[in-house]
Amino acid sequence: MKVMNGDPIQYELVLSDKTIPLNHSIGQHVSFHFKGQINCVDCGKKTKKSFNQGFCYNCYLNSPMSDPSIINPELSRAQWGEARDIEWSVKHDLIPHYVYLALSSDVKVGVTRHHQIPTRWIDQGASAASILCETPNRHIAGIIETVLKKHYTDKTSWMKMLKNEVASIDKLETELKLAGQYLPIELQRYIVQNSDIQLLNYPVEEYPTKVQSLSFDKTPIIEGVIKGIKGQYIIFEHGVLNIRRHSGYMVEVDI
Repeated sequence: MKVMNGDPIQYELVLSDKTIPLNHSIGQHVSFHFKGQINCVDCGKKTKKSFNQGFCYNCYLNSPMSDPSIINPELSRAQWGEARDIEWSVKHDLIPHYVYLALSSDVKVGVTRHHQIPTRWIDQGASAASILCETPNRHIAGIIETVLKKHYTDKTSWMKMLKNEVASIDKLETELKLAGQYLPIELQRYIVQNSDIQLLNYPVEEYPTKVQSLSFDKTPIIEGVIKGIKGQYIIFEHGVLNIRRHSGYMVEVDI
């Protein structure tokens, strides 16, 4: 889903031939019908199974968009001229990156490219977030994140996030003051001073008390009344659908 920050955040469902605004569909009955076809989000070829949110197996192993450094940025070696596709990595790894703290369930640490703020935070369902460090490339940001993972999680508890069981803004404010102290001197030079905390408001009418994951692999037709949207999840009255997990799936949508 495409996101645009606002109060509340605006969502659009991106299909192959059109983009559908979703906020006005909250409270309405919506039907998704999986047509049984999956295409790789990189090469476009048909694949029987989706790997790593939309890749065929070959692209999963070889595409720069599926490189291990996407999940573990400290593994990026573009600054030494090593990459699956060095031209791609120069454009995506050798650019300014941010290390941030966010409230998606508890306080978490993360890394993102400078132009992905606040999109990255919204995609993770963060309720609030702030930049901690700015680095010249992905590798250094990953090293900082690795140090901070000794003190903070780098994962979102997606069930707590969707039930809106989130730590307080006070905790985020406190950890932002402490986090820089955990870094060795040579990394403290990248700390951003006095970075503002950004609050994020999601279009949710009703948060679920129990979370059941819905998947086209098990249920080709998923339908019901939309109760809200948070992160990359559409919240139905009977379960939640992770749209990003189904990238490349051919789906017919009836609103």
